[in-house]
Amino acid sequence: MTTSVVVTGLGIAAPNGLGKDDYWAATRSGKNGIGRITRFDPSSYPARLAGEVPGFRAEEYLPSRLLPQTDRVTRLALVATDWALADAGVRPGELPEFDMGVITASAAGGFEFGQGELQNLWSRGSQYVSAYQSFAWFYAVNSGQISIRNGMKGPAGVVVSEGAGGLDAVAHARRQIRKGTSLIVTGGVDASICPWGWVAQLSTGRLSTSDEPARAYLPFDRDARGYVPGEGGAILITEDAEAARARGAHIYGEIAGYGSTVDPKPGTGREPGLRQAIRIALADAGVSAADIDVVFADGAGDPAGDLVEATAIGSVFGDRAVPVTVPKTMTGRLYSGAASLDLAAAFLSIRDGVIPATVNVDPCTDYPIDLVLGQPRQAEVRTALVLARGNGGFNSAMVVRAAQ
Repeated sequence: MTTSVVVTGLGIAAPNGLGKDDYWAATRSGKNGIGRITRFDPSSYPARLAGEVPGFRAEEYLPSRLLPQTDRVTRLALVATDWALADAGVRPGELPEFDMGVITASAAGGFEFGQGELQNLWSRGSQYVSAYQSFAWFYAVNSGQISIRNGMKGPAGVVVSEGAGGLDAVAHARRQIRKGTSLIVTGGVDASICPWGWVAQLSTGRLSTSDEPARAYLPFDRDARGYVPGEGGAILITEDAEAARARGAHIYGEIAGYGSTVDPKPGTGREPGLRQAIRIALADAGVSAADIDVVFADGAGDPAGDLVEATAIGSVFGDRAVPVTVPKTMTGRLYSGAASLDLAAAFLSIRDGVIPATVNVDPCTDYPIDLVLGQPRQAEVRTALVLARGNGGFNSAMVVRAAQ
């Protein structure tokens, strides 16, 4: 019998809400977390908007010894993990250390920390470069620091597949739990809103250059013009279902199915891989398209990418046959944090029977999807599909459902 893997805790740091409850209240009310960058002066850059996590002061949550050795991304991840563990009712010190693991996603690592140390190197000399630079910039730093802080010595790893990573990490966590580990901390958090990171993001040519927060990131809109980057994400506590029930844990729902593909090389004329990823995820979950109550779309924010996704959804489900939502219109695209945040939103939708709206969008009628607009839609949500795509052709799909 296949082990069921469930989610028992959520920790969220998002541009429109710090903490699970604040984020969900903001998302249900349509609060936009996108605005002009404040972490540096963006005046000389062609793109000047981002989704920044508001009011986060790491010194309020973390011991002072951790601050010199961590980037903002790791501080956000550590605090989100603390919140997720508390939400799950888990005290790591009371569990066997080899029964707990950490698998996160990352797209950038500690860019801001790296920028600071490079500036020290250039302007002051190598003796002023922090020894912590050896790991604070690294993609795997969140997994490592979470493991150390919580004494977790089970399976550990990092998944690097850009925007698809938030789903891929959770899928890898499910594999490890099925192999016998009781609990895995998983999800994704990214934060690279600094000049060095900003130039790297601009190099894709996909960022929106609009200065209007309500009209800058418009997936499936007739005026789609690129995406707005953001920081933050979500950490999820995944557990073996039997073990979770045995300790009386609250269960948000089950990770029921997963599929991933890679797009073919451009110019080959072959179909993009998203539709196949959806079909694999549905088959893995043992459900049909008719069983899906809502799709949390990736929302590229550019006409070509939006058309690919809308076509894939319409092909699998039928034209306008399933509600589709893109709550990241309130946060921007958070890279590896985006899909894990959508997973958290999906579980909260299941809990509360509500589908959050896609804000600010005037949909292009050419797309064959039923986009939830304006206000949240009340609905019985038992099973949800979350989609994610990453730069480089990564496609991932995950089916989550209410606990059986």
